[in-house]
Amino acid sequence: MIPEIGHFALILALALALAQSVFPLLGAARGNLVWMRVGRTAALGQFLFIVVAIGTLTYAFINRDFSLLYVASNSNSTLPLEFRIAAVWGGHEGSLLMWVLILAGWTVAITRFSRHMPEDFTARVVGVMGLISAGFLAFLLFTSNPFMRLIPAPPDGRSLNPLLQDWGMLLHPPMLYMGYVGFSVAFAFAIAALLSGRLDTAWARWSRPWTTLAWVFLTLGVAFGSLWAYYELGWGGWWFWDPVENASFIPWLVGTALIHSLAVTERRGAFKGWTVLLAIFTFSLSLLGTFLVRSGVLTSVHAFATDPARGTFVLIFLGIVVGGALLLFASRAHRIGLGGSFDPVSRESMLLLNNVMLAVAAGSVLLGTLYPLVLDALGAGKISVGRPYFETVFIPLMAPAMFLIGVGPMAQWKKASLPNLAMRLRWAFAVGVVTALLVPFAMGGWSTPVSLGILLAAWIVTSSLAGLIERLRLSPVPGGILAKLGANSRSYYGMQLAHIGVAVFIAGATLVTGYETEKDVRMSVGDSVEVGGYNFRLDRLSEVSGPNYIASRGEVSVTRDGRAVTVMHPEKRTYGDKKNPMTEAAIDWGFVRDLYVAFGERLNPTTWAVRVYHKPFVELIWVGWLLMSLGGLLAVFDRRYRVAVRKPQHASASLLLDAGAAGAR
Repeated sequence: MIPEIGHFALILALALALAQSVFPLLGAARGNLVWMRVGRTAALGQFLFIVVAIGTLTYAFINRDFSLLYVASNSNSTLPLEFRIAAVWGGHEGSLLMWVLILAGWTVAITRFSRHMPEDFTARVVGVMGLISAGFLAFLLFTSNPFMRLIPAPPDGRSLNPLLQDWGMLLHPPMLYMGYVGFSVAFAFAIAALLSGRLDTAWARWSRPWTTLAWVFLTLGVAFGSLWAYYELGWGGWWFWDPVENASFIPWLVGTALIHSLAVTERRGAFKGWTVLLAIFTFSLSLLGTFLVRSGVLTSVHAFATDPARGTFVLIFLGIVVGGALLLFASRAHRIGLGGSFDPVSRESMLLLNNVMLAVAAGSVLLGTLYPLVLDALGAGKISVGRPYFETVFIPLMAPAMFLIGVGPMAQWKKASLPNLAMRLRWAFAVGVVTALLVPFAMGGWSTPVSLGILLAAWIVTSSLAGLIERLRLSPVPGGILAKLGANSRSYYGMQLAHIGVAVFIAGATLVTGYETEKDVRMSVGDSVEVGGYNFRLDRLSEVSGPNYIASRGEVSVTRDGRAVTVMHPEKRTYGDKKNPMTEAAIDWGFVRDLYVAFGERLNPTTWAVRVYHKPFVELIWVGWLLMSLGGLLAVFDRRYRVAVRKPQHASASLLLDAGAAGAR
């Protein structure tokens, strides 16, 4: 009966989600403090019941309870324990259960850490989160119940998708969902601000740390996904522009625009309408990604479901969320106001231009992702939009935005001077140009695209350092360099670290794209091939057994200039009754280069098709993502986000009197 306990817990969670959505919103509208505070209790209760549900599902996986359809479809008796736990969210139903758990967790965090906000505003945020949670719990219970029984129970299950039997499964989905769902907080804050008519700098300050934290998690999720694809899929690339990859990248781009727009709204009171729209569209694009992954319209190694009914539910929910939010925005647009004014040359204008380019870039990726699906749905034929389109359109759009990263933080608010900016940044630009000229020759050959990429990366780093040096030089804080450094906010250092992370990412992507070498060869025992100055020799082939697979393993010795470097062991694995063998690449990781060997097809009993890669500085890509995440995390803990906003002295007493009067009536 344990699975039935989980099922019943989900039903109770849905009831509490409905209470969480109704009472706080009505209480905020009527000024009833008692009703407003119902949302806090309901949110905590909902979270606990969902924990019970996911706990019972985990118990079923650990104990191999194949009487549950979901367990039988995603596990079997030979699956190792760690992957049985990962299988809890390895399929559609379990991943959706994790989604609602994280959503409830975000809501509880808001009720716990936003006590400095006005009670009515918090109630509206919690109420909107309750509406979203109710929608997803209904989706889970009515179309995707993970506790459906299978009678009679089979003796064994079908196992987890072999591509998901990896440690990346323990990190990538949770981080991605934390980001996806986290943007529902930004959405809820925007809707609460529209409902209350409080579109001021305080709203932006309350929303900003939550939005930045969601962006940090989504950044880590995208990074882990890229790294996982790199070492698991066996094709040697770190980004394929797969539609499901794009489904996470698009909200990341718009979310990046959102956190910059919130900075302007908080500091200058400008961009209020733009900020609200970005909050709405960031979460809406997260929901669109959910639709693409779960509707069956995509064929991808990342896609979950092929049931059109589920896709229809998500599409209707998406329409309600987007349509309702935009209608509310339209009805309140006349109250928003323009905010602080600024000149065409100012920090505000540069941030606005940067945000427009990020939004247009996201639109270009969205177009390339959806256009083939729309054509197919209209019966106009099947086409494929791949890497050439995305790189031709996306990179030219992002290059100016990368240049503005160096200029924007140096510009003054309200009004700036181009000659003054040019004078202050001349040495940073000169160092960037010299670096861009020297690096291609140091790598062994001139390449114009490489030079432009290195120019942008070096420009971001040198302009960030120039800004820090100028800030220290002009600081009025008495004392030495350490005192002046300590006077700057965590938010400032977080911004600089995130921007340097962008530069490191650009450098890594530029160098590996421009100078990687690869060869596809036929190899038998004793054959060798030279790639990137390294000699790869296939010394031995053997058959090995894992906990739930058998594999053909190669032993490849790598030398350089006659000196041994490493021994690599690529594999081709067959899992249980799965017909298609899976590639397990062998990678020798290194900061300045990766060596990558992957088996392709078996041509005869002693000969394999082998792919060999030399990838210079590819790891800078993930170092860059990590620095961006650390920068965002540092900004989240800025002191000003923990300072309470001063409330009217008798506000709480007035609300309690109103609640008492309502109860008396």
